[in-house]
Amino acid sequence: MATTNKSAEKRNRQSEKRRLQNKSEKTAIRSSAKKVLVAAEGKDKAAAGVALKDMIKRIDTAARKGIVKKNAAARKKSRMQRLINALDA
Repeated sequence: MATTNKSAEKRNRQSEKRRLQNKSEKTAIRSSAKKVLVAAEGKDKAAAGVALKDMIKRIDTAARKGIVKKNAAARKKSRMQRLINALDA
């Protein structure tokens, strides 16, 4: 049922706006993670390092804003870093 309360209507507009911004940021994180994986599969350590740096920046920003949880961000970063480090071995 639609609200007739002005403050509730404003809150709904704000929530929808934030939901779309958060969705966009999460998509960008997944895209940057995929770039790291593709570079790692191609054994391209330089490209993987650049992609990892971008991914870490995006994840840290999202964690600071509360888009992803702090531990989830740390877990994603750790797994990708281990993947890149395994390219040396």
